[in-house]
Amino acid sequence: MPLPAAVVAAVNVRELLAWQWEGYARYHQNRANLLLHIFVVPVFLVGTVLIVIGGVTLSVDSLVAGVFCVVASVVLQGRGHKLEPVPPEPFTGPANFIGRLFLEQWVTFPRFVLSGGWSQNLARSRSAV
Repeated sequence: MPLPAAVVAAVNVRELLAWQWEGYARYHQNRANLLLHIFVVPVFLVGTVLIVIGGVTLSVDSLVAGVFCVVASVVLQGRGHKLEPVPPEPFTGPANFIGRLFLEQWVTFPRFVLSGGWSQNLARSRSAV
């Protein structure tokens, strides 16, 4: 059973990762959203790397490109989640949003793909059509 969003704001990283993982397959069932995630999560990852590189090298181009990638990825994923039969838990504030977002992109979604969860949900979504 997922933790209520109000509780998620107060937990540590390990608990947040466990909470995300427990409900991840339930919040990622829609075929279009699954396909969207497989393309835009890497865009988010590239964007965050570009932001770090831009900050270290003081490259405005890298910073702008990185911010564009992150924002585009978040917007597209948000639209994809509107297609889901089970909507994600609401964010409880800015820190909750940032923590959940970065952990999902860098840990939980890659784990979902590598564990076979993504392909299993994609196969289920095909059979549901």
